[in-house]
Amino acid sequence: MTRVVITGMGAVTPLGNDAKTFSKNVLAGELGIDEITKFDATETGVHVAGEVKGFDIKERVGKKSGRRMDLFSQYAVHSALEAAEQAGINEENTDPYELGVIYGSGIGGLTTIQEQVIKMHDKGPQRVSPMFVPTSIVNMAAGNISMRLGAKNISTSIVTACSSGTNAIGEAYRQIKEGRAQAMITGGSEASVNEIGIAGFAALTALTTEADKQRASLPFDSNRSGFVMGEGGATLILESLDHAKKRGANILGEVVGYGSTSDAYHMTSPDPSGEGAARAMSQAIKEANITPDEIGYINAHGTATPSNDSSEAHAINQVFGKDSQVQVSSTKSMTGHLLGAAGAIEAVATIAALQTGTLPPNIGLTKQDPECDVNVVTKANEKKTDLQYAISNSFGFGGHNAVLTFKKWGEK
Repeated sequence: MTRVVITGMGAVTPLGNDAKTFSKNVLAGELGIDEITKFDATETGVHVAGEVKGFDIKERVGKKSGRRMDLFSQYAVHSALEAAEQAGINEENTDPYELGVIYGSGIGGLTTIQEQVIKMHDKGPQRVSPMFVPTSIVNMAAGNISMRLGAKNISTSIVTACSSGTNAIGEAYRQIKEGRAQAMITGGSEASVNEIGIAGFAALTALTTEADKQRASLPFDSNRSGFVMGEGGATLILESLDHAKKRGANILGEVVGYGSTSDAYHMTSPDPSGEGAARAMSQAIKEANITPDEIGYINAHGTATPSNDSSEAHAINQVFGKDSQVQVSSTKSMTGHLLGAAGAIEAVATIAALQTGTLPPNIGLTKQDPECDVNVVTKANEKKTDLQYAISNSFGFGGHNAVLTFKKWGEK
C-alpha cells in the first residue's frame, strides 16, 4: 500500500509568515489576535481579528506577479513556494505530470470582489478591471501555484467553507495513495479580513464583539461569544514514500487517514449531537488502521461559537469515550478562524506537535463549559513525549465535516 508523507510546509499566518515561525509561536501559546487595522470596523461592532502582519509580496510572489492576484492567491503562492523550497522539489527530481495541486478556499478573492463592486457602483461598469474575474475566482490559488511550480497533474480547488483546507489535503492524500500522482501541493488560503467579510459574518452574529483581544477567542470556555476572523494560508508538499526516498527528501510526518461526512442538518449550524463529526473522526482513525486510544492529540475545530464547541465536544466523546484522556486544543484561540485556510494552518500546527512532543495550548480558557467536557491542553499538560498519532478536525457551513489523521514520522 502506498504511504503518503509530508516533505515541505509553508505558512502565512497571524503568528508568522513562514512555517517555522508559525510553529514556534503556536506551540508557545502566543496570541496573534489584535485590533483590526485594515479598515475602520467601528460600524460593524467587531473590534479584533487575526491579521497577517508584515507580509512582503516581494519575498517570494514578486510585485509584478502579485498585481495579477487577489490577496488570497498571494498567500497561497507564498506558502507554496516556501513548502516547495523546504521539500527541495523541482522539475529535475519530480516529473511535472506526476505533480498536482489540490487547494482550498472558502470564499476566494473577496478583496477583489469588494473593490470592483464598489468601483462599478461609483464609476460605472466600464471601469471594472479586466482582471476582476481571473483574480477573484476561487480556483486561481491552485491555478497560480500550478503555473508557478509547473505542476501538470490534477489542478483543482475544494470549496467546503471552513473544511476546505482539510478536505483539500485529504483529497490530495487520496490522489497519491490511489496511484494517480507521486506528489501533490495542497493546503488552503483565505483573505476575508475586509469590510464585506467582517460585515457579513457579523450580520450572522457569528463573530465576537469582544474588544479585549485576550478574551476574544475562547474555545470551550463558558464565556465564549463567537469567532474571531483570521486570514492567511498554508501549504503542504505530499509525496509517496517511494518518491520521497528516491530523491532523498527529509520527511516531516505522514498522513495516514482521512474522513469526510455531511451533517445534512442546517445551513450554518452543526448537528448538536455531533453525529456527523464523530463519523468523520471514526473514518479518519479507521483508515489509519489504529484505534481511538492511540490518538494522543486532537487539534479541534473549536471556533468559540456556542454551537460548534459543544457539538464538537459531544462528537469527541462519542468516538473516544467520556473518560478519555486524549488532549484537545483549538489553535483558533491564538490565530482566530481562517475559514477555508483554517485546516491548512492547523495541519502545520499538528505536524509541529508530533515533531516536538509539545501540544499547542488552548489559551484564554478560564472557565470550561460543562457542555464542552474534553481534556483541554494547558501550559501545565502540553508536553507529550509519547505522541505518535494526532487528528485535526474541520467543520464547515453546509454541514461539511473533514478530519485528517497524522503520524509522527518513522519507518514503521
